[in-house]
Amino acid sequence: MNAKTVYVPNIGCAGCIRAIESALREVPGVLNVKADLNTKRVTVEWNDQTNWDAIRAQLVEIDYPPEELISL
Repeated sequence: MNAKTVYVPNIGCAGCIRAIESALREVPGVLNVKADLNTKRVTVEWNDQTNWDAIRAQLVEIDYPPEELISL
């Protein structure tokens, strides 16, 4: 299983959360999605049926482009 947390600056309301979670759940291979309104972060878990590029493309398509988080 793979997982990634990204910052999505366009998140502004509960409707944004629903849109992101719904769209990403439609990507084959996505196992879990959790978007947070307060931190504007989205965490996605997926299996080998998909990859980060496909998930990122879906976010861009629905106008929620992600920014990578840098771990220190």
